Amino acid sequence: MLIGELAERAGTSARTLRYYEEQGLMRPRRDANGYRQYDDAELRVVAEIRARLAAGFGLEDIRPFVECLRAGNEAGHVCPDSVVVLRRKLAEVDGYLDQLTEVRDRLRAQLTEAQQDRVQRNRAVEQRETRCRKLP
Repeated sequence: MLIGELAERAGTSARTLRYYEEQGLMRPRRDANGYRQYDDAELRVVAEIRARLAAGFGLEDIRPFVECLRAGNEAGHVCPDSVVVLRRKLAEVDGYLDQLTEVRDRLRAQLTEAQQDRVQRNRAVEQRETRCRKLP
């Protein structure tokens, strides 16, 4: 199939496919007239690339998944190199979650403190008003 058909079937643009080719992730054949020709297997490769990008992987991290598919595997995550990337990415995400948990805890503490300060200020204002009302 030509690049336009692959782009349409994959839900992406021809420009994106050419970019993937520049990055070495796509391998079209060339016709005598120079047109790119893709076989149906490239549709699965594009789907893998897009799914990994959507999950936050960079193009270099996606390469082992594509190579795994090209080796004839049904899925891109079953090869050892892909598993290494998955482990590294999971550790990275765990680190982000730890950082976000710390930020959430600090924000929660600041909010609690702000609410307590507000309650104390309101009480102080009420006490002053009560004393002022009692004055002759």
